[in-house]
Amino acid sequence: MSHDTSNTWRIGDLAQAAGVSTDTIRHYERKGVLHALRSTNGYRHYPTNSLERLRMIRQALAVGFTLDELAAIFKIFERGGAPCRQVRELAANKLSEIEQHLIEVTALRDELKSALKDWDARLARTTSGDRAGLLQSLANRNSVRGSSTRLLLRKPKRSKKGKKQ
Repeated sequence: MSHDTSNTWRIGDLAQAAGVSTDTIRHYERKGVLHALRSTNGYRHYPTNSLERLRMIRQALAVGFTLDELAAIFKIFERGGAPCRQVRELAANKLSEIEQHLIEVTALRDELKSALKDWDARLARTTSGDRAGLLQSLANRNSVRGSSTRLLLRKPKRSKKGKKQ
């Protein structure tokens, strides 16, 4: 099938203009957030609004949206719908998660500050070369609440279908 490819972007030109790789553009196309027309020779040609779409995608990813969320939003938009309320709700949920994460990280920071203060005092009382029992002292602290590694390396929650949100 042949399409008019005048006033369209070739993948390399679009990638360069957007500051992304052609692999990124292909990935976005596979995820359904960007669409290309195919010429008779099979080359991809992207509509003129694709640069704006790419910028929108990059900014949305930067504030926490996922490609799956964007694909669902763009699908509604492309059908003539107005997904603005869904976008706002998703953003509000992301903000809520970030605020909760900040509370947890702040508590972790405070716990680590307290441990360091305790350790400094222990080290001051310990002769050089003797053990101060720093890690053992953690076992006696009452404020341990699970893995801080999990907190610091938090991964996106998964939806009921097992997809990243």
